[in-house]
Order: sequence, then structure tokens, then C-alpha cells
Amino acid sequence: MEAGVGLALQSRAAGFGSDRRRSALYGGEGRARIGSLRVAEPAVAKAAVWARGSKPVAPLRAKKSSGGHETLHNSVDEALLLKRKSEEVLFYLNGRCIYLVGMMGSGKSTVGKIMSEVLGYSFFDSDKLVEQAVGMPSVAQIFKVHSEAFFRDNESSVLRDLSSMKRLVVATGGGAVIRPVNWKYMKKGLSVWLDVPLDALARRIAKVGTASRPLLDQPSGDPYTMAFSKLSMLAEQRGDAYANADVRVSLEEIASKQGHDDVSKLTPTDIAIESFHKIENFVIEHTVDNPVGDSQADSHAQRIQTL
Repeated sequence: MEAGVGLALQSRAAGFGSDRRRSALYGGEGRARIGSLRVAEPAVAKAAVWARGSKPVAPLRAKKSSGGHETLHNSVDEALLLKRKSEEVLFYLNGRCIYLVGMMGSGKSTVGKIMSEVLGYSFFDSDKLVEQAVGMPSVAQIFKVHSEAFFRDNESSVLRDLSSMKRLVVATGGGAVIRPVNWKYMKKGLSVWLDVPLDALARRIAKVGTASRPLLDQPSGDPYTMAFSKLSMLAEQRGDAYANADVRVSLEEIASKQGHDDVSKLTPTDIAIESFHKIENFVIEHTVDNPVGDSQADSHAQRIQTL
């Protein structure tokens, strides 16, 4: 069934040109507020979505542990590094949107909220926008009542309209990468692939359940085994598509650099920092005509070095 649902978005991102409070660490809902939604007949359906920015995330708090002051010190260092990297990246982004892609359960929404908060961007979850546009509470219900194709049509409509905007961080659905037209929209910004080992994904999904993930939901069987089997199949189908992203952020590589043998020890902030690092390297490497000019870029680099 053709969806034909259009999406009109106007960005009112929090913190543009102001000193609105921003937290550097993860937490809080960070959910874009959505209103004025109307769903009509397919040919004329429109949804008005107002982006008023993410809610401020929770303030910095020390974690209770035997480390005591050391844990607090590490948390503060992590927050400062996150803020510094976001400032460096913001200079080079020039208002371009960031699209996070990856398998379901890879942390796109959690990491995306952190990134949007420190950048002063608005955050959107494309699955949530599709749910709003068609008037259903979950992706699982959309699949059940309509079809996956119906959902994908609406997903493409959402990404099309988001691509006309600036200063957004968008967490896309796990299957958004399978349609070439979606890459056409996402290439108007920068795409970041969060690459998480399948065993870690399977453990995470088995722990929280698969009811909200229609492509993984199974009536019986060991949750981990079933999740790993299905994820492996999806990864084989989508692997080349994910590789189209401008930037690949490997959680295994981050864990290795930090001396961990388990990616579950990484925090969302660790992943956000690495994402900013990879984005900055990509933009610098692929910018032919620097919009701010070489002298200004040099000045910016010198300022960063003194921080």
C-alpha cells in the first residue's frame, strides 16, 4: 500500500545562538516534542511536526564505586572531552545534519541524544516520526496492521522531509539503509554507522525483549539464540548497505583502545566522542572548498590547541 504521508517540519532547535544549558553526559528523555499531527487520506495526508529541540539531559553525577574521587574525575574528564570534540565538529559541520544508521539495538537514539545536546541540534527518531504520521503507537503494530512495505514508504517520506532541514541529529530505523532513495536523502548530511558486534546486540535485545522489534519477535525459543540468528541474517543482507555511511564507528575498536574486551563496558558518551572524532576527520579529509576559508580554519585549529 502506498503511504503518501508528507511531513512538514520546522526546526526550533534549543540553544541556537544562545547559552542555553547543555549537559555533556547521557540521560533523560531528550525526546523531540511533536504536535499538530494530522493524518488524512493517503493522497493528501500531512503531518506537522515542530522540532523544539531535545529536553536537557540529566546533569553530571558521580557514579558510586570504590574508586570514589577517581570515578568522578574520570566522568568530568569524559564530559569535557565530549564538549571539546563537539565544538570542533560544529565548526566543520556548517549546519549539516547527522544521520545515525546501524542495526536495531545499536544505541542510535541514546548516542544521538547526547550528540544533539552538546551540538545544540534538535534530535529526531525516524521510527517515532513514522508512528506519529500514521497514528499508531509502535512500529510493531504498523507491521501487523499494514505491512513492512507500508512502514518503509512512510519512513522514506520522513527522511525526505528531514533532509530539507539543518542542524538535526537523526536516529534512523535499522532497515532504513535498504532503500537507495533513503541514502539520497541522508547524503545531504553526514551518515554515521554504529557498528556493534552481533553477540553484544543479541545479548542486549534478549535482555529487554523483542516485542517492540517485529523483525526479531519470535513466539518461542531461547531469546539470545533466536535474536543472534535473526540478527546474523539481517547483517548479511544489510552489511553492504551500512558500509555506504560516511563514517564507521566500531565499538570493538573503541573498546580495544580503552583496554576492554567487552563492548558493554563502553558508555554512550564514549561512543559519542568517537563519533565526533570520526566525523571531524571525514569532513576535513573530504572538504574541497572550505566554506570558512583556510585562514579561519587555521585560526580555529590554533584556538582548539590552546584549550
